[in-house]
Amino acid sequence: MKNKRILYVSSEVIPYLPETEIASMSFEVPQMVNSKGGQIRIFMPRYGNINERRHQLHEVIRLSGMNLVINDFDMPLIIKVASIPKERIQVYFIDNEEYFKRKATFTDEDGNLFADNDERAIFFAKGVVETVKKLNWAPDIIHVHGWLASLLPLYLKRYYASEPLFKQSKIVTSVYNKGFDDTLNKQLIDKIAFDGIDKGDISELEEPTYSNLMKVAIKNSDAAIIGSSDLDEELSGYLNTTKIPVLPYKKKEEFAQAYEEFYTTKVLD
Repeated sequence: MKNKRILYVSSEVIPYLPETEIASMSFEVPQMVNSKGGQIRIFMPRYGNINERRHQLHEVIRLSGMNLVINDFDMPLIIKVASIPKERIQVYFIDNEEYFKRKATFTDEDGNLFADNDERAIFFAKGVVETVKKLNWAPDIIHVHGWLASLLPLYLKRYYASEPLFKQSKIVTSVYNKGFDDTLNKQLIDKIAFDGIDKGDISELEEPTYSNLMKVAIKNSDAAIIGSSDLDEELSGYLNTTKIPVLPYKKKEEFAQAYEEFYTTKVLD
């Protein structure tokens, strides 16, 4: 993995959020690649429940300041950055007052999904790509973790298809069992179509469930990794029908060699 550029895009990363399967692997995998001499960038949303003072986040003025159009509204993009202690890994935070100021991640105090989670996901996907473009940093691999990041493969393959910076980039999506009940806003498909993406390419999102979001991510990825030991039957079945390489679930203590070999022989080959 020496000198390979890998962009990790995740909805959750420790130490900034409590430990979950996704947050843990979103730290452990980049740490492993970093130790092998790879070049790493991590992107995540700057939720309002992240303690900026404790984690020493600071705004990067040269990267902030642009507006992203979400469903015909201009939404300001703010970029903050921090370093994971002792790891020499930079984490970039996608921020916007409207979408990420609230003191929670995905749900309100009653456990209900935020009504604008669909727009937050679109904003996050676009924000990551636009920031990487400003950095002029062409990744060899883009590895996606978590459902709030799941629109990134779609936007890279459809909306940013002609962007030369990502021409050689390979997209990997990790598929986890941790999702959400119910659905996102039913207008998600229309909001994505507003960006010129054909509804025929996202027909699954007529019903924006967790499984259907992940199906769209898998469909627009070059490879997939099963991140949970007990993946639900619907997603397991879908992965069995896909033609892209799929790495079976690996326990935390045995993932390192398997992921490195998968990156090298199945994704980059």
